[in-house]
Amino acid sequence: MNFTKMQGLGNDFILMEADSFEEAGRFQVYARQLCDRHWGIGADGLILLGPDQEQDIFMRIYNSDGSEAEMCGNGIRCVALYARRNGLVDKDSFRVRTLAGVRCPQILSRDGQDLVQVDMGEPELETSRIPIRDSVGNTGISLSVAGQEFMITAVSMGNPHCIIYRDDLSLVPLADWGPQIENHSIFPEKTNVEFVQVLNEEELEALVWERGAGITLACGTGACAVLVASVLNGKSKRRATVRLPGGELYIEWKEEDGHVYMSGPAVEVFCGIIELK
Repeated sequence: MNFTKMQGLGNDFILMEADSFEEAGRFQVYARQLCDRHWGIGADGLILLGPDQEQDIFMRIYNSDGSEAEMCGNGIRCVALYARRNGLVDKDSFRVRTLAGVRCPQILSRDGQDLVQVDMGEPELETSRIPIRDSVGNTGISLSVAGQEFMITAVSMGNPHCIIYRDDLSLVPLADWGPQIENHSIFPEKTNVEFVQVLNEEELEALVWERGAGITLACGTGACAVLVASVLNGKSKRRATVRLPGGELYIEWKEEDGHVYMSGPAVEVFCGIIELK
């Protein structure tokens, strides 16, 4: 089976082609094996893509633990660049079918580097649709975890996110707090977790614990959720740079259409052939 390894800010993926959205489902059983960094290729996720009857192309993503994610911001940038370079699309702007709905990437060029901007759609703020239990709103929610009391904001970008503000990210034991928050009973479908330090109104720094993958160097949907939460909490402007361990993403929540736009790089690492067993 042919594959391409790609990364967006160090959030890395194995990309493989499938004939259809439905046929891509048979690859889920291989996700843990292929993503294993000792016994497989190694990645945060396995992405299947190909031509689609409804949109220009489709993508489905399986986390390194074998679970399926609705969307992936860094992943869709990799998908967009791969699709353009390998002839799956013949234009720089196109439509991608995902479990979270249609997403619209546009390939840009800046200073000789390929950047991909993605219209990530409108954030979901209704608690029943994020989803989150037993809350009348999505901000100022008190959450007791690991002997700590956190004030959280919940946002969905097609997948659930829990945003927590801290004054100093170096004091966050992410490997301890992350999985406990991810699996808290208030989140019926689990959640991604972002710890955020506000540098100023236009710069935010974040650490990410991804649902189904653990600590990663970056999360595109997470960066979008961080910006939305920061606007809702009066901590940032509607356009800001989100700094992650793997690099920077540029996020804007536009007033005119209510959509969130994410811009960042995607890089091909290597290609190969592997036998699926």
